[in-house]
Amino acid sequence: MKHYDAALHTRGESQYINDMPRPDGMLHGAIFSSPIAHGHLQGLDIDAALAIEGVKAVITARDIPGENQIGPLIQDEALLAETEVHFIGHPIAIIVADRPEIARKAAAAIIADIDPLPVVTDPREAYAAGQLIGPERTFEMGDIKQAWQDCDVIVEGRTDIGGQEHVYLETQAARAIPEEEGRIKIYSSTQSPYAVQKAAAKILSVPNHKVEVDVKRIGGGFGGKEDQATQWGCMAALAARVTSKAVEIVLNRHDDLKMTGKRHPYTADFKMGLSAKGKILAYQVMHYQNGGASADLSPAVMERTLFHSTNAYYVPNARITAASCRTNIPPNTAFRGFGGPQGMFVIEAAIARAAEALQMPCEEIQRKNLIRPDEMFPYGQKAENARAVKTWKAAEKAYDIGMIRKKITAHNKTNSARKRGFAVMPICFGISFTATFLNQGSALVHVYTDGSVSITTGGVEMGQGISSKIINMAAKALGISESRIRVESTNTTRIANMSPSAASATTDLCGNATLIAIEKILGRLSELAAKKLNLKKASKVSIVDEQVTYKGKPTGWDWEKLVATAYFSRVGLSAHGFYATPNVHFDKAEEKGRPFNYHVYGTAIFEVTVDCLRGTYRIDATKLVHDLGRPINRVVDIGQVEGGLAQGLGWMTMEDLQYDAQGRLLSGALASYKVPEVYFMPENLQIEFLEDKNPNAPYGSKAVGEPPLLYGIGVFYAIRNALRAFRPKKPLAFHAPMTPERVLMALYDDTLAETPAKISASNSTVEKVEA
Repeated sequence: MKHYDAALHTRGESQYINDMPRPDGMLHGAIFSSPIAHGHLQGLDIDAALAIEGVKAVITARDIPGENQIGPLIQDEALLAETEVHFIGHPIAIIVADRPEIARKAAAAIIADIDPLPVVTDPREAYAAGQLIGPERTFEMGDIKQAWQDCDVIVEGRTDIGGQEHVYLETQAARAIPEEEGRIKIYSSTQSPYAVQKAAAKILSVPNHKVEVDVKRIGGGFGGKEDQATQWGCMAALAARVTSKAVEIVLNRHDDLKMTGKRHPYTADFKMGLSAKGKILAYQVMHYQNGGASADLSPAVMERTLFHSTNAYYVPNARITAASCRTNIPPNTAFRGFGGPQGMFVIEAAIARAAEALQMPCEEIQRKNLIRPDEMFPYGQKAENARAVKTWKAAEKAYDIGMIRKKITAHNKTNSARKRGFAVMPICFGISFTATFLNQGSALVHVYTDGSVSITTGGVEMGQGISSKIINMAAKALGISESRIRVESTNTTRIANMSPSAASATTDLCGNATLIAIEKILGRLSELAAKKLNLKKASKVSIVDEQVTYKGKPTGWDWEKLVATAYFSRVGLSAHGFYATPNVHFDKAEEKGRPFNYHVYGTAIFEVTVDCLRGTYRIDATKLVHDLGRPINRVVDIGQVEGGLAQGLGWMTMEDLQYDAQGRLLSGALASYKVPEVYFMPENLQIEFLEDKNPNAPYGSKAVGEPPLLYGIGVFYAIRNALRAFRPKKPLAFHAPMTPERVLMALYDDTLAETPAKISASNSTVEKVEA
């Protein structure tokens, strides 16, 4: 098994939008955006921009022939600002010029007349002012009011969780080419071609079939191109319509960081009640999501937070509430985990606080409360075929959690300044779109007369290996060599109405659709072979290693002869497959249902060493057992686990997304926003797969895109435990990421607060002596 794009990437032959051959006369677009976070837009002075040689057009909202609206869930997001701006970087105008540098120069020459309005960046402040995106929602189970009376210990606290920049290698990009009959073809770096198609059609006031969107691959997405790629595709299409020329828009890194949304920052208040033996009896949490200036996907992300707020634990009495708060920063959006990690972080904080109150090892409370088969999640779904306990036990057996604790305790007794810590992080993540209608996938399969095969699906290749897995599955189903199969670009004219490549569901949806299409073709070929070879049962015909067999024995025909015979016999060699995930549903009025096809579980153990004088730390080891099902492509799956883990570790440690009170992004460059590199990763990284067959996905597999990121939460608590070993009585906030600066402040903020008073007292004494 291999990743089929790996060789192309290594040789530099993989084509992205900016690498494609350029049509003659292609123009380039740049964006003029708001310099302030909130204000009334009174007017634009574009004369200086239009006077620059090479500038072809300055496009504003009044040039939009259709509806100036691209909101995917709530219609609250204009493509180009008209009367009000809501964040720094809010697009106002598109400048089209002969070259990108000319377009950017012209953008800098535009002057906007904006009357400032009050700026809000804190979700709690927005909540207090009633600035919400959609309604507040609550999941409830049991009788939480009575449960508090039964608790031996009750703990409360607050968490603050930072956002996260996607840092995809290919920035936001789109190219639009006008065609005959008013059609537009858009090459877009998007996870959701259909979203680009729909929105562009609305902007241009044309039917969907007049907009074609094509995606060969994208240079990383991680959720940041699920919806936020839409606007750039629409802008390129609008510019192409206005100028009647091909137009390309590729954001530079600075503009991408400034204009696009991130993982949602959250703040939350929690309360947990337990028995004296560590059983969780009640859990209550209020999540405040920083949604940014418009809805984007925030309501759906918030919903995932509600679904995963109890992580891998059974909580018999729960009240989980969340509100999406409207603020003056760019609209935040999907990011690997989609709100789930933020919910999980909080319950881990509550368990850590409970462990301190009970003077009990944190992992003991975690282990005692792991969800078991047929126990209920707060949203009304049973934990079918639960693997939480199984992965925990596998981790205990493989890595000996008890011995790790003993070694770290012994180290800390003999080292005063360098403390070690460890933490265990169980995970549970539901697989399916929680919007039930999105759980559908399509595939188009062609078999050519030479035996080669072409496959188009609704899945977008973004480095996660979906194309490789489709090839793996198709070759296995057809019984032929993988070298015969090619996966085509994702295109809205070949696959209509496709769901986004997101929610870790793409392999399940598009893989099953591919297998359904192949089954149709194989059915026809089997009937043909049975007829031509005088075989009694077509169902006993199969293809093994490109040989046609009957009841397991060779017939003398091979794949190529079968295909050629089918063509001359006028048997169809193409098929469309459609798959809809069965038995998923959710009632938002009742907040109950079965939203997920299945769950992915896992257990990770983190060991860290912290220099408590300097605040620096290293991750010594990460050892995990991941619930993978039967792997389709082990190489791809290991890459997904390692990559997801790296993003989770970065989010919890170094990726410190910061805005000031005026909505300015302070971490607006990769010099000030740090991301993990190879030397940051654990020296000792061990991964084991729990390979039980999953009956709900192709070939017994399980989704692997998002769940591995969740493990990264554990490193925060490992570092926190090392700090507690240094200052056992010091209250420590649950504030992520745990940067080295924040480590120092956590250890010494009380000492620093005392220092000015001590200096003042010392100076006063000196003055008295001198007097």
